[in-house]
Amino acid sequence: MTQLEAARRGEITPEMVLVAKKEGVDPEILRKRIAEGTVVIPANNHRPHLNPCGIGQGLRTKVNANIGTSPSRPDIAAELEKLRAALEAGADTVMDLSTVWVRECRRRILSASPVPVGTVPVYQVASEAQDEHGSIVEFTASDLFRVIEEQAADGVDFMTVHCGVTLEVVERLKREGRIADIVSRGGSILLGWMLYHEKENPLYAEYDRLLEIARRFDVTLSLGDGLRPGCLSDATDRAQIQELLILGELVDRAREAGVQVMVEGPGHVPLQAVEANVLLEKRLCHGAPFYVLGPIVTDVAPGYDHIAAAIGGALAASSGADFICVVTPAEHLGLPTVEDVREGVIAARLAAHVADLVKGVPGAWEWDRAMGEARKALDWEKQIALALDPVKAERYRRERNVAFEETCSMCGSFCAMRLVERYLGKTGMRC
Repeated sequence: MTQLEAARRGEITPEMVLVAKKEGVDPEILRKRIAEGTVVIPANNHRPHLNPCGIGQGLRTKVNANIGTSPSRPDIAAELEKLRAALEAGADTVMDLSTVWVRECRRRILSASPVPVGTVPVYQVASEAQDEHGSIVEFTASDLFRVIEEQAADGVDFMTVHCGVTLEVVERLKREGRIADIVSRGGSILLGWMLYHEKENPLYAEYDRLLEIARRFDVTLSLGDGLRPGCLSDATDRAQIQELLILGELVDRAREAGVQVMVEGPGHVPLQAVEANVLLEKRLCHGAPFYVLGPIVTDVAPGYDHIAAAIGGALAASSGADFICVVTPAEHLGLPTVEDVREGVIAARLAAHVADLVKGVPGAWEWDRAMGEARKALDWEKQIALALDPVKAERYRRERNVAFEETCSMCGSFCAMRLVERYLGKTGMRC
């Protein structure tokens, strides 16, 4: 039984109890939202020791970190180090996007990760096709579903599946034209497969087969945005919206089958269009949790795309998006390092928290108030403990205030907090 099916039967599962406690919400309210499909709990029923999280309406905005091997660096140990860094930085979930040593890397990540793990199954299929046939499109529909079932049996909690990249959408893309065409790796693999084999996308044509596997293992489907814009000029075009329309229909079919489902959203979007994209997804997909990559709000920030994405992510989540995918400083440039992953997670968490303040998520305002009180008291130990990134905050304090004076080295004797306390405090006039 899936979390969705249990919720519809009026049952509150152990996973729901844990999530409700962490979120500070009533378990019955959480159950109702899961039953409606506005909240998902990615928790494969083959992972008994998982620390689950909830994604969706009324919950804290969640952050996902991508890791995984690549042909340029097929080093599983390095990816496990990135997993550790992502978890220490506060990632709620991780995705293994490996394209080399895929099976071994996934299983080691699943073994090491206490949080939900996602994958993109078509990467493994393409990798195996490349190794066996010399071409990433030399695979069959049966190969694809075999890998999906294998990954589900391994314990993968959620899967990105590009079901909306159909022949109809591809024809729309050809007619409309784009600057960046398709930048989704999974979307491009399926595009190549469809054109090479002259067949419909098997994830769409045999969607019921996908739903059967997902239901059996309670894998949450993350309907991928294969037509996500890769530059601002392509944002919110007809190809993107046509895919979204299809995904909305597939959300309904997943829910009818008892399968948990969320929807992935655009990559590059100008700031003024971010809210509209979120509202459109929520309307067309009937409130399904929205998982966004950024959005990245400018194309000209290589090396700083984690900042561009945090700006877009804060606005997207404050407008209703539920799940932010980490963008690292290495985006568009190369494979991220351990430090890149850490920086990306912190930036995404910052965006998520800013949005949670807007949403009024339980605990968000209390956290900021506690920091304000600690700053007023010049309580540096508490400030560091409350910091989004305590490690960096402690390092800055230690390296730049060697004498560990009461004030910081920027203000010193001109510290506003100390001056106000000294003089205003004597009058008893405190606010």
